[in-house]
Amino acid sequence: MSHDTYQFLLYAMSVAGAVVFVALYFVRAGYGMFRTSSWGISLPNKLAWMLMEAPAFVIMLWGWLSSDIDVFAPQFVFACLFLLHYFQRSFVFPLLMRGKSRMPVAIVAMGIVFNILNGMLLTTSFFSYPSAEDLYVEGCGYWMHSFPWIGLALFIAGMSINLHSDYVIRHLRKPGDTKHYLPQKGFYRYVTSANYLGELIEWTGFALLTASPAAWVFVWWTAANLVPRADAIYRRYREEFGCEALKDKKRIIPYIY
Repeated sequence: MSHDTYQFLLYAMSVAGAVVFVALYFVRAGYGMFRTSSWGISLPNKLAWMLMEAPAFVIMLWGWLSSDIDVFAPQFVFACLFLLHYFQRSFVFPLLMRGKSRMPVAIVAMGIVFNILNGMLLTTSFFSYPSAEDLYVEGCGYWMHSFPWIGLALFIAGMSINLHSDYVIRHLRKPGDTKHYLPQKGFYRYVTSANYLGELIEWTGFALLTASPAAWVFVWWTAANLVPRADAIYRRYREEFGCEALKDKKRIIPYIY
């Protein structure tokens, strides 16, 4: 990818994220509790998640293996963390899913396109045009700065919240049960979309860790997708369980929104 193409995609993805953010407050993405037949042909959830998430894993792995980065370079850690997340998301998370839910092919296709573009931008940012080149070239010295450690701590905290929240959601129902329940454990005590909170924290930490403009675009896209979705979930819970059941819970950011 040329540097001009890389820069263009960064700006284009930023603008597209703004459009998505606004649009998702008016159109509910038709998966999970919001899936309807109007979204057309669908796939089993397990297959859909694998197809959506795997491209990011494959692209980062290929970019890493094709580079001449050694184990002492900061990018080695960046790639490992990214691959860890997407290995879990592509090959572990789908296998842990319960039930027989389905996802529209349209949603799957959009997810694949995003993960391809995001994977390409991050791989290019780390291995071809590192934004923080004056820091990356320090090798182990990169870790003498504070932001990488703050970012790493946030990444680990966010991933932990995300994994625990997914666990809580998976165990809300007994086999064969199709009812909706209001999750209460973990960070669900504070927000109705604790899994999204964890993911937002995780990728904000990743952006601080890497000092990459592509990573910050990823944070923006994460927020653009998850914040409106969290609002829709909050409203659905309020309709089903009432305001009293929600108490002081917020949507995605504790005590704020």
